[in-house]
Amino acid sequence: MYFLYRCYHFILKCIVIFIGIPAPRLYQGYSGFKQWLALLNPNKPVLVVTDNTLNNLGVVAPILALLDEHAISWQLFSDVDANPTISNVESGLALYQQYTCQSIIAVGGGSVIDCAKLIGARAVRPNKSIKQLKGLFKVLKKLPPLCAIPTTAGTGSETTVAAVVNDPQMQTKYAATDFALVPSDAVLIAELTQTVPDFITAATGIDALTHALEAYIGTNGLAFSDDKSLRAIELILQNLLTAYKNGNDLVARENMLLASFYAGQAFTRTSVGYVHAIAHQFGAQYGTAHGLANSVVLMHVLKFYGSSIDKKLAAIADHCQLTQSHQKPTEKAAILLNTLEQLLIDLAIPHHLKELKVADIPKLAGAAIVEANWDYPVPKFMNVAQCQAIIHKVVSDT
Repeated sequence: MYFLYRCYHFILKCIVIFIGIPAPRLYQGYSGFKQWLALLNPNKPVLVVTDNTLNNLGVVAPILALLDEHAISWQLFSDVDANPTISNVESGLALYQQYTCQSIIAVGGGSVIDCAKLIGARAVRPNKSIKQLKGLFKVLKKLPPLCAIPTTAGTGSETTVAAVVNDPQMQTKYAATDFALVPSDAVLIAELTQTVPDFITAATGIDALTHALEAYIGTNGLAFSDDKSLRAIELILQNLLTAYKNGNDLVARENMLLASFYAGQAFTRTSVGYVHAIAHQFGAQYGTAHGLANSVVLMHVLKFYGSSIDKKLAAIADHCQLTQSHQKPTEKAAILLNTLEQLLIDLAIPHHLKELKVADIPKLAGAAIVEANWDYPVPKFMNVAQCQAIIHKVVSDT
């Protein structure tokens, strides 16, 4: 079976090489957002998608004020759950259609941006249900203009081809993956991330780090994705702890947004790995925040890969200037792993997840392996028993 998996991974790599993946136009700061607004037709309303927490905190208010300043009418949809559901998408679509909106602005984290992507997909494919958009290349039609404004530096959803939705009835998450789902535009505004609590800054930052790491150590790396991964990892190691300790440091916040964007560009071309496969099951079964789930699992999976990733970890360590030229790849890899482990400690990432239940481990591990082995070009394959052993390590011992 592993040979068939590798053949499929090679096909995916060829698609990226020969067809290519669209990239959003990148704007930075409020001035960048004003540039994007100048492209809109002021006679047609915009659907602004966010969540109630951000709306109540006033995070979206500056965006709405700029829309008013440019005389662009808008409708606000803020009922997006932490793990967006099918009903969230359908409610947003109803508002979009009711007011004949021309475009969508997503202000929020990955959940909000993913929901906005699927609202756009349903707008251009009104005869297809969300379930029918599951999987690869089921949209195949250009979305309305979609401006993604991330308020956390983590998911990279503002530049990716995927949108994840939660199906509470089936207790599962699934993704729609299509080049059409890449937002047309992305605006990085550091000020919008200032109010993000330190623990969310930590978890979302490690989410971005996981994207970059899994993109780099996988077997489908390209020169472009490798470059973006390395740049993202370096920025995160240099800025995440600063942003965690001082949320008002706009330089660190801006660098983390850029790192998340680069990591998104990398993994959307090369995919991810077992860290994400396991984390997705925690989110689907218990509603665990995705960044936190990745953070808790990350080191266990990297250590499972062992010597198979030593050379790549060494290259990362060299790029980040953590090593000396005379050191062997195994030594350099160990330095990077120690650096990552210390970062997790400094960010107060927990070792265990209290919600995990031992009885669920076989189901969780089985689902993770099914998800990963076909779709993720991992550096080393894991079996169900090995996956169960990793999940056991993060079950709370209290």
